[in-house]
Amino acid sequence: MADKGLQGSRQAWPPDATIKALLAGPAALAGLLLLLIVVFLVYEAWPVLTGRDGISLRSFLRSDGWFPLQGQFGMLPMVWASVAAALGAMLLAVPLGLACALFSQYLAPAWIRGPFNSMISLLAGIPSVVFGLWGLTVLVPLIGNWQPPGASLLAAILILTMMTLPTVALTSRAALAATGPALYQSASMLGLSRFSILVKVLVPAARRGILGGVLLAIARALGETMAVLMVAGNVVQTPTNLFDPIRVLTANIALEMAYAVDHHRSSLFVSGLLLMLMVAILAWLAHRMSRSMDHG
Repeated sequence: MADKGLQGSRQAWPPDATIKALLAGPAALAGLLLLLIVVFLVYEAWPVLTGRDGISLRSFLRSDGWFPLQGQFGMLPMVWASVAAALGAMLLAVPLGLACALFSQYLAPAWIRGPFNSMISLLAGIPSVVFGLWGLTVLVPLIGNWQPPGASLLAAILILTMMTLPTVALTSRAALAATGPALYQSASMLGLSRFSILVKVLVPAARRGILGGVLLAIARALGETMAVLMVAGNVVQTPTNLFDPIRVLTANIALEMAYAVDHHRSSLFVSGLLLMLMVAILAWLAHRMSRSMDHG
């Protein structure tokens, strides 16, 4: 009877070929959508990518400033500002997020674990404009009292830290949970301290999942628009210290796309291509690091 029940349950499932075909369709659709986005960006940016009217790709990576009405489209200050804001946020969000994940998974008492996890999940769901509004009305004046004008790279870093911390925490917690309790118990039987178990055993075992979460957090930091636009000051300049007002690439697109025409409009689509290239490089680096971890 048990064999008949097992055979019946096997027959209830579709064959592997059918499952493969059903999964291949959405996967192909996702790849097609990405391809269409890239094609659209290239099409819109083509007038300046082809070097017409003396505009070349090299001109976009000069530091002579962004003055579209004068035909100057130097994006390098905004590239540096975007990278500085994202990396600065990661320097804070990664250790804080990993600490939250370790506390939630292994250290928190049962009565606080549920509310703590709910708080992290709620933080992940807050709209970016709410973060920006809080930063504009609370954080920027606080920084301005210390070092005017307040709207600055530091404000952008702190806001992005708050926005990306839940991503790092939730993905790291899932990666740590996937290691299973057996690894923790085995390390405990060896007489290791709890700190050694967490930092030297469990975190390395979950490093691939943690790295994936960090990649998602960096991508969100690079792609964030509204919150950074509200607190960063929107001055096109290469930041030299934490208190300089900056403008990131995404904010520049949001501010100027409504009235941009001709080469100005095309140059904004070049900004979009540049952002996609930066995210693609991050994905490639994460893939290489993941492979080196496997071999290690």
